[in-house]
Amino acid sequence: MTQPNVTDLSANISGGSESGNLYRPFSVFSVLTLTLLAMLVVATFVWNLLVLVTILRVRTFHRVPHNLVASMAISDVMVAGLVMPLSLVRELYGRRWILGRALCQVWISCDVLCCTASIWNVTAIALDRYWSITRHLEYTLKTRKRISNVMIGLTWLLSSVISLSPLFGWGETYSEDSLACQVSQEPSYTVFSTFGAFYLPLCVVLFVYWKIYKAAKFRIGSRKTNTITPMAEVIEVKEAERQPQMAFTVRHATVSFQTDGETWREQKERRAALMVGILIGVFVLCWIPFFLAELIIPLCSCDIPPVWKSVFLWLGYSNSFFNPLIYTAFNKNYNNAFRNLFSRQR
Repeated sequence: MTQPNVTDLSANISGGSESGNLYRPFSVFSVLTLTLLAMLVVATFVWNLLVLVTILRVRTFHRVPHNLVASMAISDVMVAGLVMPLSLVRELYGRRWILGRALCQVWISCDVLCCTASIWNVTAIALDRYWSITRHLEYTLKTRKRISNVMIGLTWLLSSVISLSPLFGWGETYSEDSLACQVSQEPSYTVFSTFGAFYLPLCVVLFVYWKIYKAAKFRIGSRKTNTITPMAEVIEVKEAERQPQMAFTVRHATVSFQTDGETWREQKERRAALMVGILIGVFVLCWIPFFLAELIIPLCSCDIPPVWKSVFLWLGYSNSFFNPLIYTAFNKNYNNAFRNLFSRQR
């Protein structure tokens, strides 16, 4: 494998032309960008690791739905620990891969595995919230635990199938001539992977949030003043055959009651619906540019500037940073657990 020299790599990073091969130092913009990306990697790893440590140390978190949160945090920790650092090295060398074929295949497999698992874990959390809001009587703790474990197993199984398929000949991930390392561009694999990793869970989460919105709207509409109005009755009582008839009339009785404020369950459901909505919204905004490009480019044999590929890729990676941030922000138990964890360390 031919190694690019330092002059070539520096020229690529600073925006120089590949044909000129002139040495150019890192620009201020390049240094700032790489620094911000490195900070994103560290923050994503630390934040998700903190969530995992909290779940492991707090006994009350050893149940549903925290097992789904733990699965999401594991996938996001793997994104930050295994995928993003090598992607940062690739950016450092002007989006060229200098680490060889074997490590390229490992990196691409980990990339697809972890990102797909993270996306499907978001979907699993949305489904769990939907069932707990709309079917809270049927969705018992035992049923919830069983279904959540099944969803976690299917998440990692599907992610493994999608990520490992190129290793068995379904397209090529590495090009020695151009030093390119990317997800297989085989059109059939592109359709399979993008639909399995993004478009199918996207349809699920959008449907789920639409149902949650309808359920919340129905509950708000039903919280009106309730009135019970018995019908008037006339009761006749005869004391004797020859005596005049005596009648008693019961007038209309109206009983009204209205709940002041929201109940505890309604507040919990409202916060859960808001959390799911923000989680889904950030997930869509972070990943849809990348997966649109991944689907369109191989099918139309067109291309976009490499810098935009990097922007779309790192925007998708940033979803692993936002996931724990959003979930813990809407859960007071995690905030209290974080405070207790840090106070014990002191």
